[in-house]
Amino acid sequence: MEKTISKSKLKATMLEVFRELEATGGELIVTERGRPVLKIVPIRPKLSVQEIFGDVQGQVVYFEDINTPTIDEWSEV
Repeated sequence: MEKTISKSKLKATMLEVFRELEATGGELIVTERGRPVLKIVPIRPKLSVQEIFGDVQGQVVYFEDINTPTIDEWSEV
């Protein structure tokens, strides 16, 4: 869930807000006179392929060439 905060309030509580964002991984929209002007998001480490697909490794079965064009399938619709 994205939170919003005004520039003036952010200036007064910046360290506290940044610590909260780091801990929760949330995002923050900074506003000026009610208009969004900035989006602050934490940097997330990139996951390796093994971390993303490790659970299904060796379980995927291909019944045909996955590089075959699918144009014929679209023309049937």
